Order: sequence, then C-alpha cells, then structure tokens
Amino acid sequence: MAVNINEVDLQGLTDQEVLENLALDGYNELPSAKKRSFLHIVFEVMREPMFLLLIACGVLYLFLGDLEEALMLLGFVFVVMGITLYQEQKTERALEALRDLSSPRALVIRNGVQQRIPGREVVRDDVILLSEGDRVPADAVLLSGTNVNVDESLLTGESVPVRKRSWDGVREVGRPGGDDLPFIYSGTMMVKGQGIARVLSTGLRTEIGKIGKALQSLETEDTDLQRQTGRIVKTFATVGLILCAIVVIVFGLTRADWLGGLLAGITLAMATLPEEFPVVLTIFMALGAWRISKHHVLTRRMPAVEMLGAATVLCVDKTGTLTLNRMTVTKISTDDQLFDVDGKQSSLPEELHGVVEYSLLASPTDPFDPMEKAMKELGGRTLLNTEHIHKDWTLVHEYPLSEKLLAMSRVWRSPDGKDYIIAAKGAPEAIADLCHFDAGRNEILLGQINRMADQGLRVIGIARSTFRPVDLPEGQHDFEFKFLGLLGLADPVRPGVREALQECYTAGIRVIMITGDYPGTASSIANQIGLKPDDQIITGPEMDEMTDDELKERIRTTCIFARAVPEQKLRIVTALKANNEVVAMTGDGVNDAPALKAAHIGIAMGGRGTDVARESAALVLLDDNFASIVQAVRMGRRIYDNLKKAMAFIFSIHVPIAGMSLIPVLMKWPLALLPVQIVLLELIIDPSCSIVFEMESDEANIMNRKPRPLGERLFGGEMIRTGLIQGLGVMAVVCGVYAFMLLRGYGEEQARMLAFLNMVIADMALVFANRSWTRSFFQLLRMPNPALWWVVVGAASLLVLTQVVPFLRELMKFAVLPTWEYAFLLVTGGVILAIAEFAKPMYWSRKK
Repeated sequence: MAVNINEVDLQGLTDQEVLENLALDGYNELPSAKKRSFLHIVFEVMREPMFLLLIACGVLYLFLGDLEEALMLLGFVFVVMGITLYQEQKTERALEALRDLSSPRALVIRNGVQQRIPGREVVRDDVILLSEGDRVPADAVLLSGTNVNVDESLLTGESVPVRKRSWDGVREVGRPGGDDLPFIYSGTMMVKGQGIARVLSTGLRTEIGKIGKALQSLETEDTDLQRQTGRIVKTFATVGLILCAIVVIVFGLTRADWLGGLLAGITLAMATLPEEFPVVLTIFMALGAWRISKHHVLTRRMPAVEMLGAATVLCVDKTGTLTLNRMTVTKISTDDQLFDVDGKQSSLPEELHGVVEYSLLASPTDPFDPMEKAMKELGGRTLLNTEHIHKDWTLVHEYPLSEKLLAMSRVWRSPDGKDYIIAAKGAPEAIADLCHFDAGRNEILLGQINRMADQGLRVIGIARSTFRPVDLPEGQHDFEFKFLGLLGLADPVRPGVREALQECYTAGIRVIMITGDYPGTASSIANQIGLKPDDQIITGPEMDEMTDDELKERIRTTCIFARAVPEQKLRIVTALKANNEVVAMTGDGVNDAPALKAAHIGIAMGGRGTDVARESAALVLLDDNFASIVQAVRMGRRIYDNLKKAMAFIFSIHVPIAGMSLIPVLMKWPLALLPVQIVLLELIIDPSCSIVFEMESDEANIMNRKPRPLGERLFGGEMIRTGLIQGLGVMAVVCGVYAFMLLRGYGEEQARMLAFLNMVIADMALVFANRSWTRSFFQLLRMPNPALWWVVVGAASLLVLTQVVPFLRELMKFAVLPTWEYAFLLVTGGVILAIAEFAKPMYWSRKK
C-alpha cells in the first residue's frame, strides 16, 4: 500500500477548535451503566439481615406495648440507611475515579504536537495516530497508513481482520466490513501496521454508539478474599441461628415467656451476625485501588489489590521501566572503527554521514519511537544544510518489522532518480542476514556489537539498497543490501530505580530484568541499578533450546534474560509459577498479552503500552516507572495488613457482644444487652472497622519481611486465636462487672449501664490495640489517624447523651451510676487494654 505521510496535515486541531467541537458533540463516551438510585440502595438495605432483625425487634416491642422502644429501633433503620449511603458514595467515588483513569488512551496531534489523552476527550476532526495493538477511539477516516489491518469483529462478527487503505478524498462513509475501505471504527482493534486518521464522529454518533454496546473497563469478579469472607459469614450465621434457637427455647422454658425469649433470640442473632465483613472487604478493595492509583498504578481487576502483597517475583522490561526510554546516539561504528558522538556537536566526519542519512530514511518522518526520535535529532543536528537530507523524496512502500525478521525497510523515490532507494534498520543480526554476511563478517560484527553493548548501549544496524522501479518484491530478502554501520544508543537509568530495587530485596522480592538487548547491555544496566548478579544470563536463543524442566531449574538463579522476544515471556511466567512463585509481569505490546494474562499480576504500560496489553493486564502503570510498581507492592501489603486488623477487630468485638447476649439467658439473669444497645454498639463498630483501619499507615516492618504465602487464609488459626483472646478477655471483664453489680444488689438498669459503658470502652481499646501489631499502645498515640479521633469523640458523645438526657436514659433502660463506678471504668478499661495488647506479641511470635 502506497503511503505519503508528507501529504498529511500533521498540525491537528487548535485548543480553541477542540473546545468548540467538545461543546457541540460532548465527550467521546457511551452512557455507562446507571448508578444505583437512592430507592435501589434503600431496597438493598431492606434485604440485609440486620435490617430485618431490627424490623422484627420493633414489631416485637409493639406487641409488648413498648412504643418508645419500637420507634427507637425503627428510627435506627434510617440511621443504618444513612451509614450505608455514605459508604456507598465513598466507594462509588473511588470507583468513578478509577473509571476515569481506565478510559482508553488516544495519541492525537494538536497544535502540531503529539499528545496522549483519555479516549473520552477525543473530538471530531482530531488527527489520531494509530499503531499495532491500539484500540480505535472514534470513527475516523484513514488519511495515511502502512499495512493497516483492523479487527472489526466487535461490530461485524467476522473474526478475520480486514485490510484498510488510505482515503482517496471522494469515498463516503459506509458500514463496517470488507477489505480496502478507508474507514475505521470506534472500539475496533489495530492488529497490524500504523496509520494517521481524522476523526469523523464520536460518542453516540459512532457505529458502536448506534447499536448501543457499552464497553466496561473495570471488571467485577469474586476474589479469593470474597469467597473466604462469604464462608465466614455463613459460618457465623449458622452458629447464630443455632444459638438463637437455643436461647428462645431456654428462655421460654425457664421463664415461661416465649415472646421475651424470641426477643432475646433475635438480640443474640444481631450480636453474632458479622455483617461488617463483606462491607469492610468492599470498601478496602475499592479505596485500596483508589489509593494505589495515587502512586500512578491503575487497578483494572480487584484481585490484583490482594495479590500485590504476595508477589515474590517482579519481571520487568528494561526499556522504559528501569530506564527513561529517552534515547540518544552516543556511538557510531563503521568500517571497524568506533566513533564517539557528542550530544552538542553540529557536524560529523564524512564517513559517518551515510549511516546517519539512511537511519533517517529508515525511520518515520514524524517518529514516536524513542530510538527513531534519537536518530532524527542526530540527523537534523549534524546533516543540516547537506545533500543527505531528502525532504523532497517520496515514500513508496514500507516493509514492517516481523517476528521472523527484526528489521524494517522503507522504499523511497527521488524526484529525478531512476531507481528506488531502500533504507533498512533493525537488530544487527537481522541486518547482517539481509546483507548475507558470511561467518567471518558475522564474527567481526559480533565483536563490534559487544564493544558497544558492554557500555550499556542499545545497538541498531543500518543498511541500504537500490531497486529498479518495477513491481516491488514481497520481502526484504529480495533486495541486495549493503551494510553501512551500527548506531549505539544510550538510555539513562530512571532516578530512584536503584533505591526501589534495594527495597524489593529487603522485602524478599526477586527482580528479573527482561530485555531484547545484548547480554553486555543488560549486564551494564544491571550493574548501574544494583541488580544482584547471578550465576548466568539466559538469552532468547538459549531459552528456545531448553526444555520446560531445564528452564524451570535455570530460572531459580537467573535475574537477566537478554535478546528475549515478547513471546518468550509466557514461558518465563509458566516456569516461575511452576516453582510456586507469585509473579508480576510487565508488558506493553500485543505479543505481551498472553504473559500478562498468565501472570498472577499482569502490569501493562500506560504511557507506551498498547490497548491490547492494557486490556489483558490487572494493573496499568500510568508513568511506566519501576519505582511506582514497588510503591504499589508496599500499598498492597498495607491494604492487606489493615484488612486483617479490621477483620480481627470485628471478630474480637463480636465475641463479648454475643457472650453478653447468651450468658445472662443461661444464668437466668436479666438481659445485659437489649437490641437498641446492640444497634448503638454497631454504630460505633461500623465506622471503626471500615474507616479507621482503612486509613491506618504502614507497619514499621512492612517492606522488611517476606511476602505472605499465596495460600495464606485471611482468617487463619493465629488470627482467630488472637481474636478469641481479646474477645474472651473483654467478655470476662464485662461479664464479671455485670455479675458483680447484680450480686451486690445493684439494680438491673445500673448493671446494664455499667456493662454497656465497658463494652464501648472495650470497643475503643480494641481499635487502639489492633491499629498496629508491631507497635505498642503508647507508640500508637503518636501516630495520627484523624478518623480515629472522630470515632472516639462520637462514642464519648453518645455515652454522655445516654447519661445526661433522661429520655434517652430511660429508653436505653439505663440508670444513673454512682461516681465511684465511673472511676471503676478506668480500672476495667485499663485491664481490657492490657488484654488486647497481650494478644499482639502472641500473634506475631510465629511470624518472626
């Protein structure tokens, strides 16, 4: 397909034109799924077990003639709805922010400058640049292209990609389907080639908008933690129902009050139902993904949040992740001579002009690739005003890079030339193959390559050829190429990579560098960043010769893969997984997609990555920076740690609540906790576990310990033991206080009041104790957590109101306490806090 990029207007729209088109057409997006309405959320709340239990208690109090208690409980229904609405909105805002970030990206030209923008910001008449692996952001017409093939199966159902050709300026827009059409459509995929197009329609006016297909980039699925949580909730619910039935029967038989027994049974059911578990999990995952996005890492699949803390191996691309991907030509090799190139010099020796000239001819006129940009910069600086710049030449054809031949060629015609001029560039071995080097020439070339690679340079070969202006051959091998020389390009290491790598090592995480460069280049970069040396470097050709079992063994002691191609990444992932490693793999190209899907955590590049890679990955690295991956791992560990603390707190606080609902029934004491009091406790527990723990900072040793085992259960034996020690300790104190008050002849309401006050203090003590499992209570006082103090103030205000407001005191079945009993609370509170603190070193003793 003939292409003349020079004829394309590459200025694009101005900022003012963009705003005008945006005002006329709106954003380039389809209507997303409707947000849940207020009535929908109310309906969901009404289906919750806690809501149904509140309704049941309210009805029972009406039967018992206690109107005030019934109205109080029914009033709490609206309080629960308010809390649920707040949590829903907080979660929805976090998810909405993620949806905005996950919008497909588009490369456009505006004001003559290339810009990468969210796909929703593409407007009519935008000039867009497309290459292999890109998702087409809007319906457009192809102005110029090379070997463009597009997968339109989303619109037509046809699985075979269709061939596209440049617009002739006459043909009108038609329906999708068929070869050799100049129109491309929103949502379709570039599977081959590259092109420049002008947007014709956006949003609902596109073909995909007309048929109403909405594409969602955030997927929802049950994670392992959700399944674990579901099992725990079912277990608690089953136990609660059994205990509820026992309480109803025991209460009814021993006190001949079946209605009161039913009320006591429902109270126990409310006490044992851990409805916070799924709520906390949802909030932690959503807000965790939002917090990770603050470190330039977008979460596309929620399981990745929980998997980050378990990662044992990070497999990363060298170029653009460990390095800046900002190339500069620093060496030129020709005729067995190596020349240094200064970044400021304006001229070169004559013998180097041919290499630079043909590197320009082998590259796009307006390049996007960093290496091609470096070649253009060198040529524009050193060949200016010479006969080696050919602005009047016409591009006739392009032979793209392929898996079999890592070289590309561009065919040019000069205004007065009789023959075509062919310029080729690519991997030195591929260029040597095109030039038909014999063994001796290859050995000399390898020496030149190694000299440059050992200095950390990426090496590119350049060649030229001529051809009569007849039908061009199908492949590059049909030309007679002449080797011109080698270019050595330097790519500086990203700032902060060395420190991030050391943080990985202290965290027990291996880092494997994968690169298409030569072993010498890879070793040089490894030394610069402090990558731990290994017994060996595995090259791509060596890997091809290995069996899967051999690779599985060799990969245990290898941290560098050189001369590797994207298709080999899948074998690397498979071998690591066979060694029970938890693998995070980066990738940016179409061929990286299988490896990204196979890895436990696939990480696509957001800046230079293709849409195919991003859609296959669980995470998208928005700034392509290795340090951001390490920060995401730290954040993943923090999220998992805080989730465990919140779950331990929920478990431990429900033990005394359930105990104080059951023991008085078995001991024939007056009920210590009534439904309205349990609801008040839940109003304190809910924000404690969902907000306070979510906002907790990192543990001191968070990146100084090994990754957690992949199969580790959130509700493990040691965690349950800790929760039981804390919960049973609190229950013993509260039950002892309640029994003491009753046995000393104090009234039922005074005993209940003191027991309730101790429960609230226990709630706060457990929150303080479980904020950290590596720091003491006194150390935690110096660690800020704004949400904690809001909860403390709220709980204290609640206690004061139930004491000083007669109506509330009577409604809660409380009585005024003597002054000494308030002082006694300090003693019991201290004991409870000591118990909670005592459980922490017991939990961590096996972890060390």
